[in-house]
Amino acid sequence: MRSSIAALSLCLAVSFSLFAQSPGTIVDYPVPYPGQPSVTTGACHPAPKGSTHEITFNANGGKTLWITGQNYDQVVEVTESGGMTFHGMGKGTGPHGIEFDGSNQLWVSLEFTGEIVRLDGNGSIVQRFDVRLDCPTCPKGEKINTHPHGMCFGLDGKTIWFTGKSTGTIGRLTPDGKVTTYVLPTVGSVPIYVKPGNDGTMWVTELVGNAIARIAADGTVTEYKIPTWNSRPIAIVPEPGSNAMWFSEEAGNRVGRIAADEKGVVSITEYPVPMSAANVILAGLGFDNAKNLWVQQYVDQNNPTPAEPSPAGNDFIIRFDKSILTTAPADISKVPVTFYKVPTTQTVMHRVVQGPDGNIWFTELGSNKVGKLITTP
Repeated sequence: MRSSIAALSLCLAVSFSLFAQSPGTIVDYPVPYPGQPSVTTGACHPAPKGSTHEITFNANGGKTLWITGQNYDQVVEVTESGGMTFHGMGKGTGPHGIEFDGSNQLWVSLEFTGEIVRLDGNGSIVQRFDVRLDCPTCPKGEKINTHPHGMCFGLDGKTIWFTGKSTGTIGRLTPDGKVTTYVLPTVGSVPIYVKPGNDGTMWVTELVGNAIARIAADGTVTEYKIPTWNSRPIAIVPEPGSNAMWFSEEAGNRVGRIAADEKGVVSITEYPVPMSAANVILAGLGFDNAKNLWVQQYVDQNNPTPAEPSPAGNDFIIRFDKSILTTAPADISKVPVTFYKVPTTQTVMHRVVQGPDGNIWFTELGSNKVGKLITTP
């Protein structure tokens, strides 16, 4: 009898495992930062300030993902099964942006100290660049910390670009260590994200400036205002096979497409994202290999609904069918949209990418977790 029960238990465990890994299932893994308390969520256990920010992987055959835990000064390597290895960046450094260059080397922006650093295969810092601004009028030769936030590589795979979050600037760091600074026209714009277009131009989201900025090859900076007022643009990514760019609007609950026509005239088209609740906002977005668009939507913890004394509801990863790339904005209702509920609440999701395993991976800043949406059996 005992052996029959054991066999039944094993069968149920195997069945549950197979079910849990079926396409459409989301699994999220807690990130146990060394020396830090675990994060609990829910009405009775409000989450403390989270830390899990950016996520990336080596596109040239990498098998693991890498995330930054800014408030805990950690860079974390994550396996496809959720295993984690922690690499301390030094107390008070605040790692945020993280990307691999064309030579498979990992780079991180240390926002709190104003540095860009390169890591070796063991996750140790082996090269540093000071990207603070010179300040002739500051006492004792002090510099101004730009707070390098978003970071990426140009199409050459060597030149680093980063957003000066606190100074309204965009920085370019060449392999020889030279830093060039581009000032955005709007004062207090708070640039967040920077990505290269498929034509090599650089594109930037201005969180407070409510604009998308473009930096041409000759260094010319141009701003394009977003039609929706105070939309708070967050992430921006290139459209597959096109020179257009797509971006997410945190407060506007829209995704936008910015592109130039045959005459070079740049315009912005906005697409409303169906809302799962009245008080939801957007975060990251990204395309998969099939050109489907993925967007994060979560409950705004700072905006409770009139019916609820505290924010309540579920957070979702949303998939727009690739037909959104060829559908007129007026026909957006014809584009198939799928909602995937995240198991954890109060996630304050941050970034989303298709990982090296083909699944959709994302970070949960508020709950300190990494999520995986199964898209392949």
